[in-house]
Amino acid sequence: MSAIDELFTKLRSEGRKALMPFVTAGDPDLDFTAAVIRELVARGASLCEVGIPYSDPIADGPVIQASYTRSLEQGVKLNAILDTLGKVAQKVAAPLVTMVSYAIVYRHGLTDYADQLVKRGVAGMIVPDLPVEESSQLAEVCRVRDLSLIQLVTPTTPRERALKITETSSGFLYYVSVAGITGERTELPPELVERVAWLREQTPLPVCIGFGISQPEHVRLLAPVADGLIVGSAIVRRVAGAATMGRKATLQEVGEYVASLVTALSDS
Repeated sequence: MSAIDELFTKLRSEGRKALMPFVTAGDPDLDFTAAVIRELVARGASLCEVGIPYSDPIADGPVIQASYTRSLEQGVKLNAILDTLGKVAQKVAAPLVTMVSYAIVYRHGLTDYADQLVKRGVAGMIVPDLPVEESSQLAEVCRVRDLSLIQLVTPTTPRERALKITETSSGFLYYVSVAGITGERTELPPELVERVAWLREQTPLPVCIGFGISQPEHVRLLAPVADGLIVGSAIVRRVAGAATMGRKATLQEVGEYVASLVTALSDS
């Protein structure tokens, strides 16, 4: 089993759900990214997603887009990101995965990118712009390396297509809560619970919900029907405050925010 398979097997045996925060690599720099990941795991995060900055993001809202721009302007390179993740992976008791454009994976080579993750102890990759029709080759590359290839299902994905996505995905399915881009929202679609419940009946893969989740109320609403909840923009926005608040205060704020979500998850 992959590290993510082992994580969800353990969580399910304990009747718990995963809180899965997202951070942008290199914003404001890689040392702080490493510090944030350590803080998130110390506060109860089960898994951390790390965004690989890309100049043409597909579904990222303005908060994450801005963080990618800041990181790229610093000149952060992929190898440096992966080296940082390799060091962090040795020190935290939670799997790390990269959120990465398929263009980056393809440019570096499917097997090379996968091998670089394995070398650093990274557990998998989320590839949001990989069409299911073109995913079989990367899925096989990941399968033989016990890497998880996490793919997305959206509210507009036809059910037949969603079932195809489950066939080449591993680790967990990333269910996008709303049509559109990432970002904090005050309300989530009322039909979301029903759609996720249907998907969970179709596959043994854990189903985790992302996009728009930012409040303990969201966590309490969705925890009963999801295996995990993904929080991105609300964390990235707080990390951006390091430029004015200072790093120590920012780490504390991010940690306390994530701890509040973990508490809401455990109370659900």
